[in-house]
Amino acid sequence: MTDTDATGLEQAVRTALGSLDLERKVRLLTGAAMFALAEEPAIGLPPLTFSDGPTGVRGSEFTGGEQVVMFPSATVAASTWSEEALEALGDTLALEALRQGVDVVLGPTVNLHRTPLGGRLFEAYSEDPLLSGRLAAAYVRGMQRRGVGASLKHFVANEAETERHDVDSVVPPDALRELYLLPYEICVADASPWTVMAAYNAVNGVPATEHGELLNGVLKDEWGYDGLVMSDWFATRRTEEPATGGLDLVMPGPQGPWGEALVAAVRAGRVAESVVDDHVTRVLRLASRVGAWHPTPGAARVAAGDVEGPASPARREQLRAAAAAGATVLTGSAVVGPADAFTPDAPLVLVGRHAVRTTLQGGGSAQVWPPHRVDVEDGLRAALADGALVVVDGVEVRERAEAAGADVLRDPETGAPGLRATSFGADGSELASEVLADPRVVLGFGPGPHSGARWLELAATVHVDDAHGVEVGVIGAGRWTLTHQGTEHTAEVVLPTDDPGAGILTPPSWSTAVAGQGDATLVARVEPTGTSPCLYALVARPAPRRTADVVAEAVEQARGRRAVVVVGLTDEQETEAADKTTLALPGDQDELVRAVAAVAASTTVVVNAATPVLLPWLDDVAGVVVVGLPGQEGGDAVADVLLGVREATGRLVTTWPARDGAGPAWETVPTGGRLVYAEGTAVGYRGWYGAAEPPAFWLGHGLGWSTWAYESARVEPDGAVAVRVRNTGARTAREVVQVYLDPVGAPVRLVGWAVAADVAPGEHRDVVVRPDPRVLRTWDTAAGRWRPLPAGGELLVARGLGDVRLRVPRVA
Repeated sequence: MTDTDATGLEQAVRTALGSLDLERKVRLLTGAAMFALAEEPAIGLPPLTFSDGPTGVRGSEFTGGEQVVMFPSATVAASTWSEEALEALGDTLALEALRQGVDVVLGPTVNLHRTPLGGRLFEAYSEDPLLSGRLAAAYVRGMQRRGVGASLKHFVANEAETERHDVDSVVPPDALRELYLLPYEICVADASPWTVMAAYNAVNGVPATEHGELLNGVLKDEWGYDGLVMSDWFATRRTEEPATGGLDLVMPGPQGPWGEALVAAVRAGRVAESVVDDHVTRVLRLASRVGAWHPTPGAARVAAGDVEGPASPARREQLRAAAAAGATVLTGSAVVGPADAFTPDAPLVLVGRHAVRTTLQGGGSAQVWPPHRVDVEDGLRAALADGALVVVDGVEVRERAEAAGADVLRDPETGAPGLRATSFGADGSELASEVLADPRVVLGFGPGPHSGARWLELAATVHVDDAHGVEVGVIGAGRWTLTHQGTEHTAEVVLPTDDPGAGILTPPSWSTAVAGQGDATLVARVEPTGTSPCLYALVARPAPRRTADVVAEAVEQARGRRAVVVVGLTDEQETEAADKTTLALPGDQDELVRAVAAVAASTTVVVNAATPVLLPWLDDVAGVVVVGLPGQEGGDAVADVLLGVREATGRLVTTWPARDGAGPAWETVPTGGRLVYAEGTAVGYRGWYGAAEPPAFWLGHGLGWSTWAYESARVEPDGAVAVRVRNTGARTAREVVQVYLDPVGAPVRLVGWAVAADVAPGEHRDVVVRPDPRVLRTWDTAAGRWRPLPAGGELLVARGLGDVRLRVPRVA
């Protein structure tokens, strides 16, 4: 924006403020709906639309709505260690937003992977603040250059989900500055995100939504942030404290703690009207930046009709390549052989529930409805000749039932994919009846055709492969009657927590095994209970099999053959609103891996999880590759990696412990409402470095296609580190050259990295890593200011912190 543009906008803002009375100004500071801001015709301000992210741009509906792109999760994207890849991701998310008329996407998430038990880590980038901040800044630049606003979240110290609405994160000042605030500081300086979202939790005793020291003092004053600060949804509970503490916008609306109460506080002199004017100024500035009001020039906006659809060939190829690039090889090789190596006489054996039902996205508000899903089985079947793949479904991996999809449900009246939802009022009259292609219904979360329903009926014709029996059931809190093929079942399903979002994010379920043959009619009628919003759906799937039977079949098929076992987590563990209690794989997956590895000619394990898991069979298998939550094209991407079509170029963004309880930070459960960050600045690899017990795998680890010689490293006069690497393997490959500082009297830290791409066998490549000055300092708590790190220490040139190749003295 030029000075002239800025002057014109500020003049327009002053004119608008002068024409609005207090009530109208305050009205603009609370959302008009769940994902929309208020309009103000008197100044020509239209409503703005927000959407959850960053897995995709879901739109303003939690269920239903448009089918949209399901991107690889943030941890997959971050595993590329590529700012260019993140900028491209942000650009595509912006295009998806423009296609749907969305002005602001609620992402990226830059909270750190403080403990591997965190349930929502799949939405965040890394345990390292520099890596998180620079990747987030690239994402924001890519999005906002299209005229779509980003929202940096969740400010701040929001690293766990347990008691998330009330927990007080107790963080030492140096850790707060050097770790948890740093990604925000980097992103604000390098990308100027147009909005920041204040978190649910308190920070050192003060709710994040009213933390004047952080919102006003650090973010707005110290960093010069001129964007808008919004609350997380339903996070604002008081009137005056958030208004004076730096919060600009309460979400959602139209109800909230401001409105008439804030007007009264201003009239009484407890809140200055100038404070309200500053909040409104930031709302109008956002409206200008997204092109809705006195548009800011320069955004590369495109028409909605010119955007690639979520299932277009170009978009599918982009997502497939991104998912493969973020895959990370932990041990051995990810390549099991070229496609033509497998025939009906010598098939590849694929084993595991995650092979046939791959976890493509995490749970919670980041979930989207994609145009299709590609599981690992689908990807390998498409790539291999007929008969060249043998598939064995795995052991049970879920505790709660999963909602049945449109692939197994049909409307009993029309035969269309999905289910029929019919609602009734208190007098028994029908309110609405509709066929849902996205076969889930949410009640109590904004307006809709079923608002105010006393009863809800879900009906579908169900087709499930019933070779081993069928499991049917219901999801959602209430008193249910379920009829399957004329047999009636009753159940009362209770929401086990008072978390206001749990009914949507982690809804309770009930199910039972039944006999069945072919298509069956399933009708469920519920009287909703409780006052919290809740999601309702049907359960219909093959009944779980005994572990012994699955293992026996897998052993029989894998004996003497090459095998791939896909293991992992589900949206029960990788989810908003709940943390994990262990890093162990759910169910009997470890037993299955051991059994296959004992008889197969070779066994490669694919880990379908965004966060660390325990690998007790590691020494028994030929290779392990982590594919994270790879998005809608995930199965094709995994097939490309396994068959050697694309290199798995990922590097770990989180240090993996070798056992539960290991590592510098572990606990997610508050004590007396307080979650104490007792490890201080020794988080993740910083705390592991120099410890007696090493982790299983370090931050930055990843093997890829080749081997590498680090031939030289020198520090230039300006402090940059020049490194020469040589590809000593047989394939053209990509390397991520990482530089860490092991300083005097402070924890080790990543100071920069550089990528050497497309390096041919035998070829060398010179790269330059410029240490970021924002990690070459320490926070002096007593003085309340930054100080340079003491002179001395070593720079470590590494392929991950567990594989240091060269050491050079630091030049201060």
